[in-house]
Amino acid sequence: MSDIVPVHPLTLAFETELVTLPLASLLPVKSLRPTMKASQKYLQIAASIREIGLVEPPVVARDSRMPGVYLLLDGHLRVEVLKELGQSEVECLVSTDDEAFTYNRRINRLSAVQERAMIVRAMDRGVPAERIATALCIHPVSVQRRVRMLDGICDEAVSLLKDKPCPIAVFELMQKMRPLRQIEAAELLVGAHNYSVNYASAILATTPQSGLVDGNERKKVKGVTPETLARMERELAKLQESVTAVQETFGRDTLELTVVRGYLAKLLSNGRVVRYLVQHRPEFLDEFQAITDAKAVLPVGEAA
Repeated sequence: MSDIVPVHPLTLAFETELVTLPLASLLPVKSLRPTMKASQKYLQIAASIREIGLVEPPVVARDSRMPGVYLLLDGHLRVEVLKELGQSEVECLVSTDDEAFTYNRRINRLSAVQERAMIVRAMDRGVPAERIATALCIHPVSVQRRVRMLDGICDEAVSLLKDKPCPIAVFELMQKMRPLRQIEAAELLVGAHNYSVNYASAILATTPQSGLVDGNERKKVKGVTPETLARMERELAKLQESVTAVQETFGRDTLELTVVRGYLAKLLSNGRVVRYLVQHRPEFLDEFQAITDAKAVLPVGEAA
C-alpha cells in the first residue's frame, strides 16, 4: 500500500483581476492624522500621482456584511490624494484577506538602493531628471545625489545593504573607505540593525588611515579625545568579531531555538507537567514561559 499525501488546494491572496471602484465605496481601516497632509511622504505621493498617475493600486477587501462596500487595507494616502484631485474612481487590487495588519506586515518598503535602481532605469529610458524630481517631490540635485550614491562602493557592501533602510548619507560616508572596510562597515550596520548616519560616522571615525581611500583623512568627531577614539576602535573591533561569530552559527541556532520553542509550548500544554514545575521547579517554569511567549525568533523586520 503506497502512502498518498493529500493535496490541499492553494488559496490565492488576491483576486486575479483589478476592479474599478468608486472612491465613496472605500471604507478606510485607519484614520489619517490631521498633520499627514503636510508630511513629506504625502507631498511625494501627491506629486507622483499628478506627474505620472497612480503606479500602485490601493488594496481593498470585500465587506461581507455590507455589499458594495470595500475595506481599504493599503493606500490610504493615495486615495486621499485622488479625492483632492477630484477623482471619483480608482482601480484596486482585491485581497481575499481582510486583515490590514497581516497585509502590511508583508510589505517590503523600498530601500535607498532599490530607489536608486528605479531612478537609473528611468533615466536610461530617457526620463529627464527634472521630471523624476517632480514625481518624487525632491530637488533635481537630490536625484543626481541618489544616482551617484553607489559610486566607489564595492558590490559586496551593496549586496549587504541593498534591502536595508540605509540613508543616502551612509553610503556617502562609506565612499571614503576602501572596499574591505566598506564590507566591514556594512556587516557592522547589519549586525547591529542600526543604519543611522551617526553610527556610520562612528565607524568612519574609527577607521584606520589604511582603511580610507587616498586623500581622505579620519573623520574628526567634536569632543572626542584620542583616548576615547582608541577605545571606540577596540569596541568596534570586538563587535565585528562578535557579528562574524554570530553569522557563522545563526542559521543552526535559529533552527534549534525554533524546535525548542515548539517543544516547550507542547510541554506546557500538559497540566501535570505545569503542576510539577510549580511545586518543584518554579524558576524553570518562568524561563520556559518566557521562551514560548517570544513572538518570533528573528528580529522585527527580518521575519516577514
